[in-house]
Amino acid sequence: MSRRKRIALGLSATALAVGAGIGVAGMASATTTPTPTPSASSSASPDSTSPMEGKGRHGGRGGERGVAQASALAEKLGVEEAKVTEALQAFREANKPTSPPADGEKPDAAARDAELAKSLAESLGIEEAKVTAALEELRTEARAEKAAALKTRLDKAVSDGILTQEEADAVTKAVEKGVIGGGGR
Repeated sequence: MSRRKRIALGLSATALAVGAGIGVAGMASATTTPTPTPSASSSASPDSTSPMEGKGRHGGRGGERGVAQASALAEKLGVEEAKVTEALQAFREANKPTSPPADGEKPDAAARDAELAKSLAESLGIEEAKVTAALEELRTEARAEKAAALKTRLDKAVSDGILTQEEADAVTKAVEKGVIGGGGR
């Protein structure tokens, strides 16, 4: 293979890996926990740094995904979706950051998740352990879906001749180890 083709292939693999990483990272931050959309009875004021927000990483609405995730959480907890939406809205409003984090600084996701579980448990009258378990189940399901989607995209890239199987395996390993994208937690 000529040097020019190897360079082009290397750049293509890198671009694919970075794109996959960004996509996985976006999914990870957007789906660490369910994201409700505002109901007619609540105003929207979510921030993008906490789980279950109505806005994505870059300020867009959660849309259908948020409705499905709020619905899934309500189903796992055995409560009405409207109650979950109200409890989430109350949590968002009570925990809205007053300023964005400093460059390179990330909010403590584990602490935020614990606060969320405690708040939902109190608001819904459910044991905190049950809420924590439901949130973790949803995260696990989301991770499995992301991994399956990445595998499908990489398999297609291999079958289309864009990547070799070894390159696809390397991207998968890098995501799983948290080197790129949202792998590992």
